[in-house]
Amino acid sequence: MGRPKQLLPLSGKPVLIRTIEAFKQVPGVKEIIVVTVPENRPVVEQYFTDLIFAVSGETRLASVKNGVALVSPEADVIAVHDGARPLVAPEHIEACLAAAREKGAAVLAVPVKDTVKVAAADGTVAQTLDRSVLWAAQTPQAYRREILVDALDKFGGELQATDESQLVEKAGTPVQLVLSDYKNNKITTPEDLLFAEALVNGNCVQRTAFGFDLHRLETGRKFIVGGVEIPHEKGFLGHSDGDLVLHALCDAILGALCAGEIGILFPPTDPTIKGISSVTIAKKVLEIVREHRAKIVHLDATLITQEPKIKPHYEAVRASLATIFEIPLENISFKSKSHEHVGEIGRGEAAMCHAVATVEITK
Repeated sequence: MGRPKQLLPLSGKPVLIRTIEAFKQVPGVKEIIVVTVPENRPVVEQYFTDLIFAVSGETRLASVKNGVALVSPEADVIAVHDGARPLVAPEHIEACLAAAREKGAAVLAVPVKDTVKVAAADGTVAQTLDRSVLWAAQTPQAYRREILVDALDKFGGELQATDESQLVEKAGTPVQLVLSDYKNNKITTPEDLLFAEALVNGNCVQRTAFGFDLHRLETGRKFIVGGVEIPHEKGFLGHSDGDLVLHALCDAILGALCAGEIGILFPPTDPTIKGISSVTIAKKVLEIVREHRAKIVHLDATLITQEPKIKPHYEAVRASLATIFEIPLENISFKSKSHEHVGEIGRGEAAMCHAVATVEITK
């Protein structure tokens, strides 16, 4: 493929990121260990901050052993998955984990669709196999912890093994086949990437929506923008901390989801939330994003204020928004404009924010 296939872009995101996102949708998955070369780690950490990293080995099995060594002692089932299989369905992951917990070992697989020939040394057909009993193994492959560890200890040095289930079979444990689908294809060739791109685009819809907020400025209040406090003699008056950038962005996100607006979630008439941090509001909106099986793709906010000067704080605000909404910095735009001394904003009595959010929703 010319470069690490796990980092190739797939409809706007690296292949590996989409793979990890699938596992994050499975409640039973408590930790994710990414086994990769060190130079790939910064790319992954732009998207996730709660992963464990192990260094890859010279072979697949060496990499698996390095990853298994870092699994939490509390884990009862371990799943091994190819980073280049980004379209695995969360429900199939759950089924594989359940089968492994019950049977001891399980692999996702699909019936072979083509007639399979065994070739002789001279290139002629030596045998035609009965495809009705043939299955193509996929991942994840899941095992009760003790079964996988035992198989790796006994046979982990075998260079010809192409997956862990071969070792588990050799150790005497039957491996349960769990029906998957043909979308869970491993990206190995350029054609595979085109196939995956078509599936992702056909299974998702993108929506863009607009958000707006305005607050008065009052002496003694904090001037908080996108979760960043900027020194100023005045701050935003509001039922919360008045962070109008977060308010506008949250309304834009909710608008893209057709899920209302923050005034419904956090009504200004509720005295129990007076002074609430707008970061808390944003985190609630992020929960709603996940409930809708959606992802934030891009955020753009424009703060309109006569004072103070916002340009020196652009990067701090962008970094804060990236952390709050858990998306890469490169997907966030933030800027500010003055009001040319016109009206209440021009007199330094108020400020407003326009925001646009694009989300990707999985059908």
